[in-house]
Amino acid sequence: MSLKRSALKEIIERAWEQPKQRRGRNVIQAVRETIALLDAGKIRVASPRGRGWIVNHWVKEAILLYFLHQEVEQIELGPFTFRDKIPLKTDLEKAGVRVAPPGTVRYGAHLEPDVVLMPGYVNIGAYVGTGSMIDTWATVGSCAQVGRYVHVSGGVGIGGVLEPIQADPVIIEDGVFLGSRCVLVEGVRIGREAVLGAGVVLTASTPIVDVRGKEPKTMRGFVPPRAVVVPGSQPRTFRAGIYSMPCALIIGERRASTDAKTALNDFLRNRRREG
Repeated sequence: MSLKRSALKEIIERAWEQPKQRRGRNVIQAVRETIALLDAGKIRVASPRGRGWIVNHWVKEAILLYFLHQEVEQIELGPFTFRDKIPLKTDLEKAGVRVAPPGTVRYGAHLEPDVVLMPGYVNIGAYVGTGSMIDTWATVGSCAQVGRYVHVSGGVGIGGVLEPIQADPVIIEDGVFLGSRCVLVEGVRIGREAVLGAGVVLTASTPIVDVRGKEPKTMRGFVPPRAVVVPGSQPRTFRAGIYSMPCALIIGERRASTDAKTALNDFLRNRRREG
């Protein structure tokens, strides 16, 4: 018998606070039901609310408890052999997604219809919105949230986060373009339709400097909507001398010409048409 979401939350939070209860039968059932809901996209680690996001920390607790409960097993897939605790996602045709070999999606991640995954990796707890492209050797880490019609270029690393429980996941909002080899970690949030040039690296402490006005404005952890961002550097004084430290520069705002270029990705998608 399936439990209500409020009951799942209560059982999991209690088990997390009281380790002796973590292997109880009711806890195992609650964890498995939670991961099944994650896999189906019926719950999320983080959800948009107004202009911000709400993080469901109890869902992250459920994922960690799932690792605790699962046994390591050998997985045979054609010529490939794996040994892991988490099975792979199934029913891709029913989900309406395309996965090019050897692209990998772990059970407990959710891909909305018309997502294309090239030979990349999507970890448990992650969510990828409809029409998004995860290009070759890109990774979507555990619990990361990727919006709709996002292009994640080749080699991009979107960091995962399970511990500490209070830590926020990386959030990529709708329509974002991430250039090749970008790295986004430590709960950074990329606003709608922003464009990150190749090689941008953002952590929670990386200075993001808006240089569009007469005076620079510095922020951290958040890229504003439709901002165009490139790698940069700033001088910093140490006892041993002055050295350049990495930062990110907001140099402009997304234009119609950029929209036209990113729209070419539509040809790579098998998007369902209405009518």
